[in-house]
Amino acid sequence: MTSAVSSSRPFALLAAAPRQPREVARLALVALGAAAVVTAGLPSIAALALGAAIALSLGAPTWAHTTGQRLLKLGVIGLGAGLDLGYVVRAGLEGLGTTCLTLFGTLALGAWVARRLRIGADLGALITVGTAICGGSAIAAAAPALRARSADVGVALAVVFALNAMALVVFPAIGHALDLDPLVFGRWCALAIHDTSSVVGAAATFGPEALELATVTKLARTLWIVPVVLALGWHRARRARLMGAGASGAARPQFPLFILGFVGAATIVSLVPTLANAGEHVAGAARRVLLLALFVLGLGTSAATLRNVGARPLVLGVVLWVAVSAASLALVTLA
Repeated sequence: MTSAVSSSRPFALLAAAPRQPREVARLALVALGAAAVVTAGLPSIAALALGAAIALSLGAPTWAHTTGQRLLKLGVIGLGAGLDLGYVVRAGLEGLGTTCLTLFGTLALGAWVARRLRIGADLGALITVGTAICGGSAIAAAAPALRARSADVGVALAVVFALNAMALVVFPAIGHALDLDPLVFGRWCALAIHDTSSVVGAAATFGPEALELATVTKLARTLWIVPVVLALGWHRARRARLMGAGASGAARPQFPLFILGFVGAATIVSLVPTLANAGEHVAGAARRVLLLALFVLGLGTSAATLRNVGARPLVLGVVLWVAVSAASLALVTLA
C-alpha cells in the first residue's frame, strides 16, 4: 500500500497542478515583467504600474513587500559605489537646515490636522511620520513604538503607497513645467516624496545628477527615524502612564542598516581610486535593481487595503503631502 501511494504521488501532484492556473499565470507574468524591467529599462512609473496591474488582476503575492524592500536596500547600497564620500557628506550637510524645517513643520502640522479630522492618535502619527521622514520605512519603525494596531498600519501604508504612485507622475511633470535644474529637482524629490523607491524613481527622470543628490539627501533624512521614533515611543508610554494603563517603555526602533552599506560602498571606492571604474558599473547595475524593486513593490498592491483606506486618513495624507511639497519647493528654489 505504501509503495502504491509513493509511486502514485508524482502523478497526483501533476494532476493537481492544473487546478491552479491563476498562480501559474501570475508567476509567468511576474517573470516576464521582471525581465522587461531589467532588460528594457522601463520608466519608473511603468515598472510600478506593471507590478500593480498584475497584483490587482491576479492577486498580490505574499512575498512582494519583503522582497521589494530588500531589493530597494540592495540597490541603494550599490548606488553608493558610484559616489565620492566627500560629495555624500557635503550633500547631507547642505540640506540639513531644509530637512529640519520641513521635518518638524510636517510633524507639527500633522498633529494639528489629525486632531481636527478626529483621526485616532496612532493612525495620525503613523501617516505624519511616514510623510515627514521616509514613508513605509518610518511607519514600520514607528508602529512597534506606538504599539499600533495592524489595521492602522495597513491604512497608513496604503495612504503612503497611493501618494508615492502619484508622485512618480506628478513630480516630473511639475519639474519639467517649471524647468527646474536637475539638482534642485533631486533635492525637492528627497524632501517631498515619501519612500526612497519613489524618490529615486522620480529623480531618475531628470538624469544621474538628480538621482545621486536625491538619494544622498533622502538617506540623510532617513537617519531621523531613530530620534523621532524614540520620541514617539516615549510620548506614548508617558501618556499611557498618565492614563493608568501601565504600559511598558518605548520599543527600540530598528536602525536602517542599509544606510551604513551605502556609506561603506562610497567610502571604499573613495579610498581606493582604482575601484572607481568598477564602482560605476556597480552603480549602473544598482539602478536596474531599483527599477526591479519598484516592480516588485507594485506586486504588493492589495485591492482590499486600498478599499479600506477611508476618506479622512487620505485627506490627512494629501494635506501633509501638498504642504510639505510646496514648502520644500520654495526652500530649494530660494536656496
